[in-house]
Amino acid sequence: MPITTTNPATGETLRTFHALTAGELDGRLQRAADAFQRHRRTPLPERAEKMRRAGDILEGDRERLARLMTTEMGKTLASARAEAEKCAWVCRHYAEHAAAMLAPRPVDVGGTARGEVHFLPLGVVLAVMPWNFPFWQVFRFAAPGLMAGNVGLLKHASNVPQCALAIEEVFRRAGFDEGVFQALLVGSDAVAGMLDDPRVAAATLTGSTAAGQSVAERAGRNLKKTVLELGGSDPFIVMPSADLNAAAKTAARARCINNGQSCIAAKRFIVHRDAADAFERRFVAAMEALTVGDPLADGTDVGPLATAAIRDEVDEQVRASVAAGARLLTGGRRMDGPGFFYPPTVLADIPRDAPAYREEVFGPVASVFRVASIDEAIALANDSQFGLGSSVWTRDEDERRRFVAEIEAGMTYVNAMVASDPRLPFGGVKQSGYGRELGVFGMHEFVNIKSVWMEETAPADLPDAE
Repeated sequence: MPITTTNPATGETLRTFHALTAGELDGRLQRAADAFQRHRRTPLPERAEKMRRAGDILEGDRERLARLMTTEMGKTLASARAEAEKCAWVCRHYAEHAAAMLAPRPVDVGGTARGEVHFLPLGVVLAVMPWNFPFWQVFRFAAPGLMAGNVGLLKHASNVPQCALAIEEVFRRAGFDEGVFQALLVGSDAVAGMLDDPRVAAATLTGSTAAGQSVAERAGRNLKKTVLELGGSDPFIVMPSADLNAAAKTAARARCINNGQSCIAAKRFIVHRDAADAFERRFVAAMEALTVGDPLADGTDVGPLATAAIRDEVDEQVRASVAAGARLLTGGRRMDGPGFFYPPTVLADIPRDAPAYREEVFGPVASVFRVASIDEAIALANDSQFGLGSSVWTRDEDERRRFVAEIEAGMTYVNAMVASDPRLPFGGVKQSGYGRELGVFGMHEFVNIKSVWMEETAPADLPDAE
């Protein structure tokens, strides 16, 4: 079955690729298994030098790679440039810090023995990655994974095959051996077989809850480690003490980042009633001020959604929510013309049975809720199947402590929008998945944490060896 890439700003088919045959895929798996035996023995300084070169390549080719991201999935050119730069950052971060993260940890076990904890690579790691951040999602797995001594197989989303091949090229140009990182142009139906294959040691997936459940179930049958980063319906809580101008401007940016297609985009705006009217006015004005248009043009804030199907689903969720009783404050109507555009939209007074209350809306659509207290704010924030990120806006120290301690999420940002950072662990709880990427915790997800016990002197009562 062919794999087709389409420009979401125009609907134009860009390129078509043939999927790997079963025999070709088997050859790629064997190449990865063979590469692991070589790569695991590569000294860390050598791995680090190659990873630094990968960062240099990303930075040097930023314009070409950014244009590729924009034409293939629709993000604005400015955000695509920033994505390439962030990938260079994560490469350099792990090149610099991997040695310390992987260094054996001494443990005091007493007596004449010496205890240590070692961090050793697992092998071939399969990465099933989404289209919305087509480079960053991959590099935040690959940089620590390859530095740990693992090798990577990338099954990328089928609408970004050119990005997948470009990432493989970056690692090859950086000097990594053949097979250490491979992009596999295959459909989702090939994932189960790869998880069954004994040459694959572990898997990581970023995507929908349903996709995560499928991968976790299959990997579980084979007792293989998985890390899952799934959907999110992140709360953005505004209390009366907040700087409302800063909160409203950040809220619009946090909702419409990547054209609204981000798992950690703020989606549910929970506002204390004492600040609600003032915040709502500012927020709607900030959303209406965003420029929707050609993602390659300077000054565009919001480009198209990645596919026609995504655009249609967002439109249906908004229509159904309004029909259920939600109040439409701005936007809410499909845009005419070519491409898969949808305007920044704000809904309020949303009933519990409306799609915008329960579902993740993967587009530039914000849901605004009013609450009477911090207790209501926390309860509403936690009234979700998801638990990825959260943003809270308050100057009150007691409120900050409560939000950090009581919001059920993998991340809480205070007076700032949620963002991924190579220095901090990234991941969620509940239906948002498990495990962590980035930071030292992300490095340690795909290693064998081996306990080592070494006696310095042999016990006196043992017979001499012959």
